Formats: sequence, structure tokens, C-alpha cells
Amino acid sequence: MADPFPKDPEGATVALVLAGGTGGRLMPLTQARAKPMVPLAGQYRLIDVALSNLAHSGLQDVWIVEQYRPFTLNQHLAGGRPWDLDGTRHGLRILPPAQGRAEEGFSRGNGHAIAQQVPLLEQFGASTVVVMSADHLYQLDLRPVLAEHAASGAELTVVTTRTDEDPSRFGVVQADDDGAVTAYDYKPEDPEGSLVATEVFVFDVAALSEVVGELLAAEDEAGTKEDGETDEDGDPVGGSLGDYGESIIPAFVDRGRVREHRLEGYWRDIGTLDAFFRAHREILDGTGLDLTAEGWPLLTNARQSPPAWVAPDARVTGSLLGPGCRIAGEVVDSVVGPGVVVEAGATVRGSLLLGDATVPSGAVLDTVIVDVGGHVPAREVFGKTEPADEVAVLGPRDRSPASGDETTGTGSPVKG
Repeated sequence: MADPFPKDPEGATVALVLAGGTGGRLMPLTQARAKPMVPLAGQYRLIDVALSNLAHSGLQDVWIVEQYRPFTLNQHLAGGRPWDLDGTRHGLRILPPAQGRAEEGFSRGNGHAIAQQVPLLEQFGASTVVVMSADHLYQLDLRPVLAEHAASGAELTVVTTRTDEDPSRFGVVQADDDGAVTAYDYKPEDPEGSLVATEVFVFDVAALSEVVGELLAAEDEAGTKEDGETDEDGDPVGGSLGDYGESIIPAFVDRGRVREHRLEGYWRDIGTLDAFFRAHREILDGTGLDLTAEGWPLLTNARQSPPAWVAPDARVTGSLLGPGCRIAGEVVDSVVGPGVVVEAGATVRGSLLLGDATVPSGAVLDTVIVDVGGHVPAREVFGKTEPADEVAVLGPRDRSPASGDETTGTGSPVKG
């Protein structure tokens, strides 16, 4: 039987993964790492989700747009080997900030980051580009998305979903019964409906080049440049594009050839500490990202560690245990990352321990996040008790205030 979704011709489609943001809403987890490198579910990284979806979808050309703290991210990417993307002529490619053309240099938002890559996409010969972020959890076969995009003649296909969160956090989409997108509102104060963009977009490269060119021409006509290269603040060409939801996507919608592809399964934006914590609770209770999906495993550059060890007198229930952890105390409804030690006499409840931390005897952790290498005091530490509470994060000692108090993600003292 013929494959209904044949492999894409080499070079025809490029996947552009935007991985250069500072991830300010995930501070302090992004204080010392790029957002795509934030640990996930005990042994993975956030970027593994996007790369696994691309690898399983058979896309061979994956470009990673980097900027903020790229060193450990590049170590993890390992030239694409964990995802079989380490080809000679095709495969994973790193796109760091560059100097040369007037629009190059450090990007001023993801709209600018996309615009910077358009000449490279044209030079490469790509006819289609899939643009995606690296901070969402979902499982999506892109082959039918690309097939629908090609068959419809759309200039842009937006992957959409219904959200159970506040739609004003996202790009809100209006579409007719035939799937044509009629309106797009980026983070509106008064959203109409719950249909939102998942931040997975399929662009026609020729149309993207035309739209970006028109936006840059409008920027130039507005008199924001000096000598045709930088604006009055010294920003590069295209720096005013900001977020693509504010500039590029609305421009496509105005052209009238945008369609949606509905994602019916699980999707979660985990760009905030609260959403990050909630996503792990959903994984534990079986309503979140399916880590055991048949034929669609989450691929990663695995840490080489011995298996997890649980002492005879330990108690572990409803939890994920990462490689190399050692449990002698009590762990309930929690995620325990690689290299974590929970000593006898310690209790961990409803918490996320991201890796390489010791929970000493006498410690009681309840609904907190412990960052990699985080310092855990031998006392009770309580995090969220109400939905409006801040997420408590215990970091390494050198991130704590001079007073010695442990801190939350926003720098407030932890309860307890």
C-alpha cells in the first residue's frame, strides 16, 4: 500500500525552530540556560518535543535559530544525531546571530528572527517553511498538515486548537466552516472564542518573502532608518517587526489566503512557570503529553546514568523517576530528575525536582520546583496552595538573596 504522505523532496521544506528567546516568563529556570533547554518530565528537554515531531514527520532540513545562551543547547543538539538529523547535505543546522546584511545581527523579536532567515531559505531553494516555537507540548504529524497546505493553495496554514486557558495569552483565530482564516488577533484584551494558534505555521516561502519585503518597505517609508541600515536607536533593519503575531501573521490574513489545520489532541504552552508546573501535573495524572505514545516516542540526547534506585524502606507513588536518582525517603505525585537524591527521612509531595539536587533528611517539599543543583534546606518548604499563588522555585545557593531565604520564580520568599 502506497504511503498516503510520501517523504518530502529534499530541500523543498525547511523547518525553522525559534529557540533564541530569553524566556523571561520562565525565570529563574532560564537564568542560566536557554528556554529550550529547560528540563522536562524527568529526562527530556523542552526542545525535544519540537524535534521529535519533526523527526517522526520525516522532515530532513531542520534549522535552529539561536541567540540566548546557546552553548548547552548546542551540546544537547549534538549535530542532530539523537533525531537522525545529522546529514551531510541535509539535516540539522544552527543559525546563530550573524553580521553582514543590514537586517542581520541580534534579532529584536521573533518576527525579526523570521525575516532574517528569508534570504537563506530562498538561497537554499525551499518552497515551504514550517515555523515553530520550542516551548509547547503536543504530538503532531506534520505530513497531513503539509499535504493540506499544498492542496489548498494557501500562502499560510496556521495549526490551531481550542484552549481551556485564557485565550488572551495567545493569538486568537477566527475561521469559517471551510477552514479559511478570516481574522487573527494577537493577545487581545477581549478575545472572541477559544480557538488559538499553536505557534506552528506553514508558510509559502515566496509569499513570506513578499510579505516581509512589504513590511520592511513600510518600515523604511515611516522614516525609521538612518542611511537605510539602522533606525534612530541603532536597531537593525526589520527590528520593528516585533512578534510575528503583531506583524507577519496579520499581514498574511489581510491578503486573504490563510487556512487553519485543527489540532484535536493535547496542546499546552509552557512558557510560564505556572503552565510548566501544570503540564507536569497533567503528565502525572495521564491527561497531558503521552510519553508512551506508540510509534511517536519523545527522542532526546539521553544522559548516560545508571538506572534509578529505590531503597527497600522508601515509599514512591504516582511519580516519574529519572535516570541516576536514588530514593530512600518518600516521594508522592512528583517528578524526580536525573541524579536527584532523596534521603531517608525526607518527604517530597507534588513537586518537580529537575536534577542533581539532594533532599536531606528532615526536609519536606510540598508543591515546589527544585532547579538543577538547587539547594534544599532540611525543613518544610511549601509552594502553591491556591491557583493565584506564585510557583516556588529553589535554586542553587548562589542565586538566593543575601538574607539566605529561598526564593520563588519572582524573587518572593517561599512559604514555610
